[in-house]
Amino acid sequence: MTTRDTDWDGVRLHVVTGKGGTGKTTVAAALALALASAGRKVLLIEVEGRQGIARLFDSPPLPYDERKVAIGLGAHGSGQGGDVYALAVDPEGALLDYLEMFYNLRRTGKALTRLGVVDFATTIAPGLSDVLVTGKATEAARRRVGRRDDSHVYHAVVMDAPPTGRISRFLDVSTEVSGLAKVGPIRTHSDTVARVIRSPQTAVHFVTTLEEMPVQETLDGLADLQERTGGAIRAGGIFINMARPAMLGGADLAAAADGTLDVAELAVGQEQQRRRLVEPGTPRYELPMIPDGIDLGGLYRLAAALRDQGAA
Repeated sequence: MTTRDTDWDGVRLHVVTGKGGTGKTTVAAALALALASAGRKVLLIEVEGRQGIARLFDSPPLPYDERKVAIGLGAHGSGQGGDVYALAVDPEGALLDYLEMFYNLRRTGKALTRLGVVDFATTIAPGLSDVLVTGKATEAARRRVGRRDDSHVYHAVVMDAPPTGRISRFLDVSTEVSGLAKVGPIRTHSDTVARVIRSPQTAVHFVTTLEEMPVQETLDGLADLQERTGGAIRAGGIFINMARPAMLGGADLAAAADGTLDVAELAVGQEQQRRRLVEPGTPRYELPMIPDGIDLGGLYRLAAALRDQGAA
């Protein structure tokens, strides 16, 4: 297996995508824990409103506020880690941030959201909602401590992003909106988001399992990202989740129950999928399946595996 012996130097925004059912949110959480070492602060962002991060960390539903949810993995799996903060981003909260940033109208914005202005604005300007959401992630990645301290507030930001099928448009929509809004704050905001997304500070990681459909969607997603942006948005690593033991579908489970499952054929099939994932030439990492389900202990185990393989 191809791995890296260094982390993603210079990457401040880690975008994690994957086909539904591959464990995208789990991998994003494990990556955040792995990155939060030696006193570093990491922000884990959710953008789909499913509160998956809150469930993973057994915490109350996340508000539109940055809240500490865990201590990161210590150096070499021991010692004091940093802090993992989490945030559930929604277009309404992101719009309030936008109004405050450009117009100092946060209080007025709250009244406007009650009148449905968010829905109206995102309807007449398709893509604006995604720009507002990605804008919050890029703002967090760029945020500095203060005038006298120029260091970043967060060592890294990890975004639990939309599924692979729409990730390219989701990330590149700021470029489209910028083209529509020739001047003004929307253009300024879109340009800022696009600069971060299309810079070496951002990497898009793909989560898959060793099954044909997720692997194909991963390969398609990588190709679409390259085609749509001409390589301007950087492809990150391929995270093979639940790699061992072999994942069984319904038919295979039935065959296992009646003793007719061909284990050798199943192993060959998984190795074929591994070979397909070599083609893009991006770094690959494998995460073990945790049969008892994912709790905080399981997340630390996955974080340690990512650290050992050089993903963080």
